[in-house]
Amino acid sequence: MIHEVDEALSALLRDEILGTSGIEVLFDAPTRDWAARRNGPTVNVFLYDIGEDVGRRESGRRRELGAERGELVAEHAPPRWFTLSYLVTAWTARPQDEHRLLSVLLAGLIGRPGLEPSRLSGTLAALGLPLPYTVAAPGEGRAGADIWSALGGELKPSLNLLVSAPIAGARSVPAALVTDALLLSVVDAGGGEGAAAEVRRPRFEDAPSASARPAAQVGARRTRGAAAGRSRPGGIGR
Repeated sequence: MIHEVDEALSALLRDEILGTSGIEVLFDAPTRDWAARRNGPTVNVFLYDIGEDVGRRESGRRRELGAERGELVAEHAPPRWFTLSYLVTAWTARPQDEHRLLSVLLAGLIGRPGLEPSRLSGTLAALGLPLPYTVAAPGEGRAGADIWSALGGELKPSLNLLVSAPIAGARSVPAALVTDALLLSVVDAGGGEGAAAEVRRPRFEDAPSASARPAAQVGARRTRGAAAGRSRPGGIGR
């Protein structure tokens, strides 16, 4: 899931917000060594934290039904949502150019509610859910300073980008349907064996049609004449 969010963000920043500027979008840790190796204008999107979005927890299960007959195919637990925290920075030769680039990024990100399903791939595309995000939320400046201290780099202006993304819940398959036929034998009340039986079969796609199956005889067979007398209690005929 995380790499799929990376791919969606990279495409959004590179293809739409930055356009044809040729500025590179990278997800490396912006350490001193990385900054020394950089040789062109770059936007760095550094993932520094992952945590569950507990406010989005759900209960219950979603039913998956067959397309043709509407039978129960599987049940799904609700997805679990996680917040991916990115530190977005601009790297150019001059601070003024970095500020200008940050302005372009900020305007492009706040102009959208999140990452639409059409931008997603893999498991995120299969879920078909949009990924909301927040950018430059108040009260996050100190977190950026702590990150720069941990990376061993110099403090730079940055945008804090928080993306909410789901992981699909567990999928459980119900027990298989009963496919054995039900055979019901009927015996008459007089003690003689009735010669009838009823067979009930569930309808399946690969089962032969009703016209191709022999018809089952239903109900007790009625005897006549001397045979009827022998079937009565005491064997007294008329």
